Amino acid sequence: MTVETNEAPLERPSEPAGILATVRRVRRFVAFKGFSSLTRRIVLLNLAGLCALVSGILYLSEFRSGLIDARIQSLLVQGEIIAAAIASSAQVETNAITLDPDRLLELQAGESYGPEDGFAPLEFPINPERVAPVLRRLVGPTRTRARIYDREGQLLLDSRSLYSRGEILRFDLPSPNEPKPGFLERAWLGVQLWLGRGDLPLYREMGPQAGKNYPEVASAALGTKASEVRVDERGQVVVSVAVPIQRFRAILGVLLLSTQSGEIDAAVKAERFVIVRVFLVAAAVMVLLSVLLAGTIADPVRKLAAAAERVRRRIKTRVEIPDFTARADEIGHLSGALRDMTSALYNRIEAIESFAADVAHELKNPLTSLRSAVETLPLAKTDSSRSRLLEVIQHDVKRLDRLISDISDASRLDAELQRQEAVTVDLKQLLEMVVGLAQDVRKDDGVSVSLAFDRAAGAPQDYNIAGHSSRLGQVVDNLVSNARSFSPQGGSVRVTCRRLKDGAEIMVDDDGPGIRPDALSRIFERFYTDRPHQGFGQNSGLGLSISRQIVEAHGGRIWAENRTATDPDGTPHVTGARFVVRLPTG
Repeated sequence: MTVETNEAPLERPSEPAGILATVRRVRRFVAFKGFSSLTRRIVLLNLAGLCALVSGILYLSEFRSGLIDARIQSLLVQGEIIAAAIASSAQVETNAITLDPDRLLELQAGESYGPEDGFAPLEFPINPERVAPVLRRLVGPTRTRARIYDREGQLLLDSRSLYSRGEILRFDLPSPNEPKPGFLERAWLGVQLWLGRGDLPLYREMGPQAGKNYPEVASAALGTKASEVRVDERGQVVVSVAVPIQRFRAILGVLLLSTQSGEIDAAVKAERFVIVRVFLVAAAVMVLLSVLLAGTIADPVRKLAAAAERVRRRIKTRVEIPDFTARADEIGHLSGALRDMTSALYNRIEAIESFAADVAHELKNPLTSLRSAVETLPLAKTDSSRSRLLEVIQHDVKRLDRLISDISDASRLDAELQRQEAVTVDLKQLLEMVVGLAQDVRKDDGVSVSLAFDRAAGAPQDYNIAGHSSRLGQVVDNLVSNARSFSPQGGSVRVTCRRLKDGAEIMVDDDGPGIRPDALSRIFERFYTDRPHQGFGQNSGLGLSISRQIVEAHGGRIWAENRTATDPDGTPHVTGARFVVRLPTG
């Protein structure tokens, strides 16, 4: 068998560095990007199928190569045995004198002709009549073709032509009427030859006088055992082994043993059939596993899709999304996300419906009052009555304008906060600006506004948080305005900003009457107002609701509480209200 060695080309110096960099990137990706259980299942199943296919191909290739190697070894052993038997059957010729006629014609008068050095060489010629029975008995059971060539490469014996006394040789000749193979059959034979041949040479029958055209025969004629692997015109493997026939180191001829065409391919086909059966079993298992895997993925996704479609159509008041959160994979995460999204969607719809109902209710009151005043105005007989009705109309128009402005601000607040990107806000600078404006505006009420800063132990030195400066300024302005409206003449509003380790806290204190206990949980509701000291309709009741909406959009929390003090007799009393806003750092 001829073995070729190909030297691999030298790699460029930059390639190892690039490969190492790629390996490091893959290692970092695997280290920080953990795979979920669903991904692991899919990858393992795909790898299992791929490994089964590759293993089958590798096993088939190794089996064929191993079978060829084993056949070569067995033919070599068989050839050495047969060659030794043939050599032992050869006899030396002592009663024959070999003369060269040309040499005799060249003799001059008085010259003689005899063996060189005075001795004729001893030869052991192969006698086909004596060797044929031995060859037939040794080769017959092995179904191996044997050919004997002399040292010049001429065919002496062929096991295909050997037969015993009384045997009749039968050769199946092709029928003259047999149709020639069609195009498809020739194409299939060509494909078989191409697939089975690979890099193997094509086997051809040599003539009786051209034995040395076989490379293994030429090598064996020089005393070296040799083997060759070829394929015939049908793509079937033929293994040939040539062994020199020698006696007393004299090479008498060459024994060529070759396998029957298709012998190895039949064994390979049988093995392929076994692999096909194993593949069918593996395919059935893979189909079953795929169905089970599809059941764990497709059915939940189908149910989630159907539920999402029902949510879109909203056949029911509230559609329940299937709960697969117990699964620790993407399906469980998707189910949880859809449930949370649907819950938030329904809450938003309900909030919009409630907001629309509140808006209609709040707008209906001034409109009813305005309509009554307008209808009564033509009936007024005195100037004082008409002036009073005009004042009512102006009051209701201002109230409607204030309501519409606050409602517009509240309705676009969420969309505005979602569109705008959060930036770094310096609370210290923001509070100084807002409190400064509050100190300059409405000085006639006699209420002073002060600002102080504090820092908790271990808190950062700055007052920076992530958020929207304009909206946070609106919250502080609403709280300061609310505190001033409840503070008595000559009172004060105190704004304190305290820096915490994980955020900031803003407190707004007033000297008003405080908040009734039953109203502490309601003051942040939309359109709720409790101002006994002011006239009806002076406030829309949306200021604190908008403030809570802005704070919660920043991930913070806002609440209200009463400040208390103890009298000398031990009786506690309310000294004012306090609004607290706590904002996280990020």
